[in-house]
Amino acid sequence: MIKEVEQLLERHPELSVCKESITDMIETISASFERGGTLFTCGNGGSASDAEHICGEFLKGFLMLRPLSLDDRTRFEELFDDEGVSVGKKLQNGLRAVSLLSHPSYSSAFANDVDAELVFGQQLWVLGQKNDVLLAISTGGCATNVKKALMVAKVKEMKSILLTGNRGGCCEAYADCVVPVPYSETYRIQELHLPIYHTLCMAIESRFFGK
Repeated sequence: MIKEVEQLLERHPELSVCKESITDMIETISASFERGGTLFTCGNGGSASDAEHICGEFLKGFLMLRPLSLDDRTRFEELFDDEGVSVGKKLQNGLRAVSLLSHPSYSSAFANDVDAELVFGQQLWVLGQKNDVLLAISTGGCATNVKKALMVAKVKEMKSILLTGNRGGCCEAYADCVVPVPYSETYRIQELHLPIYHTLCMAIESRFFGK
């Protein structure tokens, strides 16, 4: 078992029912990053905040320092002297992660002019590629805009993951991997989503930056 998943289950034994799907989520996203892929996230309300939070942990150091290589830091110094040295020391390595909530001008225009239910799907259609992954979050599992983003991922031949509760929502049929925490109340589902995606971020950070 992945060490970070084992630690998660020690803290939250109720998530043992999700052990295999959590592991599958970590492996799927890791494989995408290894191929140079991008992680896309989406969700509504509190899940929108979670989608943004996940990307933040991949774009900078989470529990580990992620310093640039000596070659990269040297390049900054060669091009920009002392200021380049400072920049090279402060920049951190990361993994490509894009929240589909992060383009408000586009989202408001597309929702007004075309279809609010496709604000995630349209971005994914333009930005997503075969080696990428969509991590969609829906506590009830029936968010129409999330479902349509999952449909786009399927057509684009992207892997998709749904982080949800145990309500058996319609989105589950469209995802390659479903992580259903064992609660039906929205706030309790959200309380368990956070340690799951922190575990995801820790495990992947250790894999890519722990050497």
